[in-house]
Amino acid sequence: MAFIGPWEIALILAIVLILFGPKKLPELARSLGDAIRQYRLATEGAIPPAASGTPTQAWPQTPAYPSQTKPGEILIETAKKLGIQTEGKTLDEVSEEIAEQASKKKSE
Repeated sequence: MAFIGPWEIALILAIVLILFGPKKLPELARSLGDAIRQYRLATEGAIPPAASGTPTQAWPQTPAYPSQTKPGEILIETAKKLGIQTEGKTLDEVSEEIAEQASKKKSE
């Protein structure tokens, strides 16, 4: 049995349809496609969307990770959100003030 004919394919599709139902099939197909895409990316490495053949709008955008920010930028943003004055202070001083304010909030 080297070739699967149309009747065998139809039988397999009917069994899958009975087992999973018509509402679950699109989700299964989407997850299978995602698994194949992740496998290709893992084996070939990260490649641009045009070279991989996938549409550009389907390619996930890379979020800005903290490692791509300047040192201390997140600390300064956090301090400003908490209302702490950061000008003229070192990062250690700002960090200590954030820790103090966090401990005050816990005790309240």
